[in-house]
Amino acid sequence: MAESSKNILVLFDADWDRQQLRKAARQAGGPGFRFYYEGFDLFSFPSNAQLLSFDVFRFVDWLERKYRSLPLHGVTSSNEQFGALVGALLAQRLGLPGADPKALIAAQHKYVARRILERDVPEANVKFHAFPYTFRSADEIPLAYPFYVKPVKAAYSVLARRVDSFEQLQQHMTFHPWEKYIIKRLVRPFNDVVRKLTDFDVDAHWMLAEELIDGQQINVDGVAINGEIHVLGIVDAVMYPGTDQFMRFEYPTRLPAEREAHARETAKRIVEALGIDHGMFNVEMRVCGSTGECRLIEVNPRMAAQFSDLYEKVDGINLHDVALLVAVDGRPDLTPRRGKYRMATSFVFRKFDGKPLLNPPTHDKLRWLQEFDPDAFLAMFLKSGGGLKREMKWLGSHRYATLNMGGHSEQHLFEKYETVKNTLGFETG
Repeated sequence: MAESSKNILVLFDADWDRQQLRKAARQAGGPGFRFYYEGFDLFSFPSNAQLLSFDVFRFVDWLERKYRSLPLHGVTSSNEQFGALVGALLAQRLGLPGADPKALIAAQHKYVARRILERDVPEANVKFHAFPYTFRSADEIPLAYPFYVKPVKAAYSVLARRVDSFEQLQQHMTFHPWEKYIIKRLVRPFNDVVRKLTDFDVDAHWMLAEELIDGQQINVDGVAINGEIHVLGIVDAVMYPGTDQFMRFEYPTRLPAEREAHARETAKRIVEALGIDHGMFNVEMRVCGSTGECRLIEVNPRMAAQFSDLYEKVDGINLHDVALLVAVDGRPDLTPRRGKYRMATSFVFRKFDGKPLLNPPTHDKLRWLQEFDPDAFLAMFLKSGGGLKREMKWLGSHRYATLNMGGHSEQHLFEKYETVKNTLGFETG
């Protein structure tokens, strides 16, 4: 390993992280990187069995003992559930670059984030109310139906849903004993950190009701470097018709220039209000159609790894590249450069019927994809035999694959998409 090489700890890496990190390390233009990986997969057995005994502080203690003498030069994670927070806590212990853990806690605690916006960026906020899982009557939630409900702390849109009546809310919040146990285990590690490091008055096990927001949903991606907030771009979200489930993500945004500028500025103000001063961020918002005003959905104090190569395809900037350099207190080149394609899209394949995928792609078909479009990036989330991994009740559908592709025009991109979808035998519905 070269003398200038840097040791990077990657926490709770997602399906797309390792490939993108290796590629980013090759083209970063700075020091070389050697990667170490820790954490576990929440959606695969037996890896997710570790959740039963997982404790954030014990895990950080163990990481500190294991890596203090290496030494590490940086810590990074695109994981919302545990990775970003564990990374911030460990970086603080080891004196490495990173965000203030309390800022990440505030961002991830959706009720607290709303309270901060209420004070500092009220025009981007919505009406909201926190309530416990044990609620009994409609009077406990002073919002008019319909509204959106989601956990104070969760990830992957678990238990996030529009509800149109009190009866529908009751149905949504009725759990079997094993479901209650899983929910408790998912939230407990974060709740332990909240109780130890903050004086928040709302438990992370609670739910959050939010006023419905109409308008285009967008993702504002950026990076904070020692207090300087940089917005990299905006990705548009497109839903499956009649649902709140993502069908695809498109970059660059189709927003008019004035609305794009307003969205960028609003996202910067939100990130600054939360105190996120170092590291990647992803701000989900809606742009109201009539006024162009932006309303916050949530703040993710980590990169949106799914979008990493969308930026690379269009701008020549890979988000994993940026994350690596920032993790070692480097200065990435954030100047937009013309990439290979004019636009890029992340297509999300879902099934709403819960049935296995009839003809999952074979190795031959996956090799065909590499030859047909070497720049395409496919991530699969299937069990053996085409079985689906995720629980319908908690997520509303099964996301079983994502496909990132670039195009020289919208027609070129979608023609490639249809060819790939049909050849691989992907089903939706």
